Amino acid sequence: MKSLRLLIATVFVALSLLTTTQHAKAQCAMCTATVESNSKSGHNETNGLNHGIMYLLAAPYLAVGLCAWIWYKKYRRKDVDLNMRDQKIHLN
Repeated sequence: MKSLRLLIATVFVALSLLTTTQHAKAQCAMCTATVESNSKSGHNETNGLNHGIMYLLAAPYLAVGLCAWIWYKKYRRKDVDLNMRDQKIHLN
């Protein structure tokens, strides 16, 4: 049941992040000048350039997330007894 809740929460967060995107306007100076001159002359390459930037931005995060998920699944331990003492710990 707990894993089902986690799966539903993950799907909900992923869908909400994918559906609420904003256009990226972070480009280098040369790319910005080229895109502005092309858009003024009637070409529509601006959307493709923005989508390409977003694709290149998301790829490293997806790779790191996938590696972290694989590492978690491979190295997590089940049925671990922590053997904690019942006494309060004094840090002074």
